[in-house]
Amino acid sequence: MTIDLPALKRDQMIRVTLNNTSFTFFTTWGLFSPREVDEGTQLLLGKLNDIRPSDDILDIGCGYGIIGIVLAKLAPQGVTHMIDKDFVAIQYSRKNAKINELKNTETYLSNGLSDVPADQKFDLIVSNLPAKTGKELHYIMLQEAYDHLKPGGRLYVVTISGLKDYIKRTFNEVFGNYEKIAHSKHYSVGLAIKT
Repeated sequence: MTIDLPALKRDQMIRVTLNNTSFTFFTTWGLFSPREVDEGTQLLLGKLNDIRPSDDILDIGCGYGIIGIVLAKLAPQGVTHMIDKDFVAIQYSRKNAKINELKNTETYLSNGLSDVPADQKFDLIVSNLPAKTGKELHYIMLQEAYDHLKPGGRLYVVTISGLKDYIKRTFNEVFGNYEKIAHSKHYSVGLAIKT
C-alpha cells in the first residue's frame, strides 16, 4: 500500500449547515475531529437558542473554530473570543473566521482562561470540554468562567456522558445551579447561570 503523503498534508475542508447557516471550515490532522463536525458540538449548537445579537462570547478550547464562528455569526454586534492552548488550532480558527467573513472575533492562545484579560466579561461562555485534560483543569476553567461572566451570564458545556455527574456537581458548587439541556448516548450538555 502506498500512502500519498502530499495528499495527507493538504487541509481538510468541511462544508456544513449549522444553525440554519452554511459554513466552510478548513482543518488538518492533529486537531480534534478533522473530518466532520463532531456529535457533541452538533448537540451543543442545536441547543443554543438564547443568543442575542449583542452578546459577547467566549469559546474555550476552540479547536479550528466551529462553535465560536457559528456563535459570532449569531451575535454580529458582540465580540466572540476564541481561545485554545494549541497554536495550530489558533491558526485555523483565524483562517476560518476570515473564510466565513467574520470581523467580530478575537482569537488567541490561552491555557484555559489564563490569557483572557482579567477585566473582560462575557454574556455567554461555551466549551466542548476535552475529556482527557483532567478534572483539576476542568475545575479551574469552570471557576475562571464564573469570574469572567457578567451577572446573568450563561455557561454551556458539552462533555462525554461519563463526566455529566462531575459537571452537575461542579456547576452546583461553583454557580449554585445546573440544568441538563440535552443528552445523547455519548454526550451531555449542561447550563449554569451566574446569578
